[in-house]
Amino acid sequence: MNNVLSRLRNVPAKAMNAAEYGADFAREFERASGVLWKLERAQNFDEGDLSSYLAMLDGDWNRAMELADQMRPGFRADNPDRMDFRRIRVVEEPFSQYVRWELAFLSIRAEEGENSRVVPVSAVHPHEAEGPVPELVLFNPALLYEVLYDETGKHTGARKITDPEVVEPCIPVLAGLFEKGEDLRTYCARMRVV
Repeated sequence: MNNVLSRLRNVPAKAMNAAEYGADFAREFERASGVLWKLERAQNFDEGDLSSYLAMLDGDWNRAMELADQMRPGFRADNPDRMDFRRIRVVEEPFSQYVRWELAFLSIRAEEGENSRVVPVSAVHPHEAEGPVPELVLFNPALLYEVLYDETGKHTGARKITDPEVVEPCIPVLAGLFEKGEDLRTYCARMRVV
């Protein structure tokens, strides 16, 4: 069971670049319902030209949070009533600058309906005998994306996995991590992130 997540990197999948993944994800999202899982493991990502991210990189925390707050309507749209979006954010302490910003950013998303929990890196260590667990989005027992990034944290695409024998065993692992997690907003308040 401990290799369920790590083996994802080696199973057959449809490779997609970032644009192909974005279009495919949008199609699947429009018809999805029920629980949608997202697992985030990396401690640094490159968010491109996202204005809040750029303000954070410039050291302007207040502006970064103002810009994030302006994105609320989009965050609401990302959480339709037909879906329970469950994010599991793996966090290493002390926080990287990116993680501190992302936790504050995700707090706003949580206020708009995202169901997010934080787990310490120790929670995923049992699943990391072959390296860090992959970044992933799981729509249903027959659809999972391994989301890909380069060494700088820039999004490069995804691998689409549709084999239920590979995808379905991931669900109880993600559910177990989620169950162990702390509500993201509670965590942020306790850690004085925002």
